[in-house]
Amino acid sequence: MARMVKVIATSLLGLAVSGCVTQEKYNALKLDRDGLAEQLSRSQNESSSARAEADSFKAQLASIMNGMNGKHALSGNLAQQVAALQAQLDDANRRYAEAINRPAGGTALPAPLTNELQAFANQNPDLVDFDAARGIVKFKSDVTFASGDAAVTPKAKEVISRFATILNSPTASGYELMVAGHTDNTRVSNPETIKKGHQDNWYLSSHRAIAVAGELRGASVNPQRFGVVGYADQRPAGSNNSENGKAANRRVEVLILPTTVRGNTATAGVSAPKKVAAQNKDTQNASVDKGPLLNK
Repeated sequence: MARMVKVIATSLLGLAVSGCVTQEKYNALKLDRDGLAEQLSRSQNESSSARAEADSFKAQLASIMNGMNGKHALSGNLAQQVAALQAQLDDANRRYAEAINRPAGGTALPAPLTNELQAFANQNPDLVDFDAARGIVKFKSDVTFASGDAAVTPKAKEVISRFATILNSPTASGYELMVAGHTDNTRVSNPETIKKGHQDNWYLSSHRAIAVAGELRGASVNPQRFGVVGYADQRPAGSNNSENGKAANRRVEVLILPTTVRGNTATAGVSAPKKVAAQNKDTQNASVDKGPLLNK
């Protein structure tokens, strides 16, 4: 089109010079030239707009592709994290099962440490049980926490601090630890409990285990020594059909594992666990002849 405009312009110039054209014909050619020039301008504008739109589409496509690559990378990273967490959970479950299922006979820990932990439990019978066969110190939730709460009571803080002194002693400082929270099977329904973040028994058991671990860490127990897990009502120590059983199930256990941080093994054994106090402070739905109950 640009060439055509140039040809018409040249013709007009030639005709004007030679003077061999009528005014009407000259005017017609001029109109043709002006029309073609206008079409050329529109075509050039349209072409520029098309190129700009194409560049915009290319930029958007590149952005989308980069975003997809980023999402793929994020998805892959999240998958790796989930796999790592699952591996940690599997390892915690394995260690817990090994501790609970140790064969009968003997004790799980060396005699000096077992004696020290047993004396500690005897000094605090309302709050602590010690299972020597499995190397497990059990803190009773009904005394360690208020009903439906994960804040450690002042009395329990003092007892946990004394327990930390034992864990930091030469007889125990090398052992790995697992802090496991448990509840009974009563559903969490109190709005105040839920408002605190304890949405169900999984949350409540985990938060209580975290609270005990936090107290131990605050008492200078190396956090690299222990892991924390919440089992809700999935690892009962007693029957949830009785109030005594429910009370036994509400607990935070500290397992002193039979392997040390350096990988050395300790002796293992099993004996019958002690009974837990029957007072019920965590349940909501129970018959009235069992005494006053607080709302989880």
